[in-house]
Amino acid sequence: MHAFDVLGDPVRRRILELLAAGERSSGAVTEVVRAEFGISQPAVSQHLKVLREHGFATVRPDGARRLYAVSTDPLRDVDTWLDQFRRFWTPHLDALATEIVRGRRERRAATAVSSVTTVSTDTTGATDPRGGTEA
Repeated sequence: MHAFDVLGDPVRRRILELLAAGERSSGAVTEVVRAEFGISQPAVSQHLKVLREHGFATVRPDGARRLYAVSTDPLRDVDTWLDQFRRFWTPHLDALATEIVRGRRERRAATAVSSVTTVSTDTTGATDPRGGTEA
């Protein structure tokens, strides 16, 4: 089974997301997946087995529990394969990052101008921020 065949299943992707947050018992994984996907415990166990057999997850005994964790090697292989396609989205993401920074800068500048305008147009006789009182 190819890595994308393993990752193509939404249940297995969700299990990997759970494991990416840290090591989890099979019971904890089963509880979340059963609630979200409505599948049986044996079905969740089968998905865990597929992930384990294809190197995406590791398992270790901890007393009576089995603790699962993400194995990064197959994910690195997927990342390496994706490298050939990054050129299609990297410039767009870079441009998006630039626009986000520009928008933040413009909002800060607008906020600064707004607060200065508010203080300088105060006609209540309040203290001028430059040190005196308004005339």
